[in-house]
Amino acid sequence: MRHYIILLCFSLVMLHFQAKAQLGDGAYISQTGTSKNLILIKDHYLTFINYDDTNKHFGYTWGGAIQQRNDSIHTTVEYDTKDAGHIGKTISLYIKQQDGSVQIKSSRFNGLFVRQKPIAQDLDALWRITGRQQDSKMHEIPKTDRKTIKILVDGYFQWIAINPAQKGFYGTGGGSYKFEKNHYTEKIQFFSRDHTRVGQELHFSGKLEDNQWHHSGKSSKGDDIYEIWSKELTN
Repeated sequence: MRHYIILLCFSLVMLHFQAKAQLGDGAYISQTGTSKNLILIKDHYLTFINYDDTNKHFGYTWGGAIQQRNDSIHTTVEYDTKDAGHIGKTISLYIKQQDGSVQIKSSRFNGLFVRQKPIAQDLDALWRITGRQQDSKMHEIPKTDRKTIKILVDGYFQWIAINPAQKGFYGTGGGSYKFEKNHYTEKIQFFSRDHTRVGQELHFSGKLEDNQWHHSGKSSKGDDIYEIWSKELTN
């Protein structure tokens, strides 16, 4: 009986440590000087972004759908601005809790990441654009290999325009966001196409309707936009 109790306690302790080793949905930042590495995880999808918002410099980004196994995350890469040869392959991240932070190691980087304060908002999800208004008419955007997705979690966001089948990358941007009372605000902290947009704050109208996100206002260029985004399922 005593032997059984010891084994049971040991098993519970091991399960506790294994559970702690996993990364939950959220935003994680590692910073050296003004250079930042940001990891966003939501709806079984991970994005990694290297940027410097102080000097308005975009480094690189990669990401894809993930599977977590105990103390590791395995990412099937959909896009990679640093090395397109990684697309379609798996990158494994190994996780270790360390004094309130998370040590994350991979073949590409090794850093101590701090989880940002959880800020749950109604738009937190992985989205894909499925409609855009042109000439006062809403046009459906069919699902093809080319897509624009947007990940939002705990006050951070990133959009990515890609075509994994052709290893195509067409742009990305992101930063922090707030969504309250149908008002959506973005503050740009990185933008691959135009670094002068960094620091800009954009204001939009937004609403959730039939599990879709209706997004309207003016783009970073000042153009009128009305888009519909639908949740993207990765598994």
